[in-house]
Amino acid sequence: MKINSTYYRTTDDSTLWNNLKKGDEKAFSLLFEKYYEHLIRYGNSFSPHAEKVQDCIQDVFADLWLYKNSLNENANVKAYLLSSVRNRIARLQERDHIFRNTTSTDSIQFLFDFSIEHQLIIDENTADKVQQLNKYINLLPSRQKEALYLRYHQGLSVEEIADMLDVNYQSANNLLHRALLNLRKEWNTTIPLLVLLSPGIL
Repeated sequence: MKINSTYYRTTDDSTLWNNLKKGDEKAFSLLFEKYYEHLIRYGNSFSPHAEKVQDCIQDVFADLWLYKNSLNENANVKAYLLSSVRNRIARLQERDHIFRNTTSTDSIQFLFDFSIEHQLIIDENTADKVQQLNKYINLLPSRQKEALYLRYHQGLSVEEIADMLDVNYQSANNLLHRALLNLRKEWNTTIPLLVLLSPGIL
């Protein structure tokens, strides 16, 4: 049975996280339910094997409970979970020899299929422009595409993106800058690019 969704929407991550650290099973379950779909979508962007992605997420939460006493109390919960799933999938792919026998997450290709919602589409011309932007996003290099996803779809800070991608702040900022620069080269419409890239739009 699902836990009351109203409760986790009104309980901040920090409270749930610290309750989890104290051994609160309800807080653990709430975090699982709150982020499971986010993690599934993110994990599926790295692997076509849905069952293995699910297993990786289950393993991340198993470790979360097992090592709850040693968790950083100031962690950004979403960033921590996304990063943990990313690293778990990288280790699985290395073990299965899918990505050239390397443990580096640099080898993982980000395959997320960006699709822009239709909330801002008010006429046929706008719809065409939105479809063009979607095409341009999907043509970006993998790391630029992932950086955009983390920044504008998941709402992570540049610092958090740098930690997840295991690069310094400037490198993460450069990835975002180059991605936006590449998009702007093709974007010749009056609709502001960043409006379409805002959280909840991608």
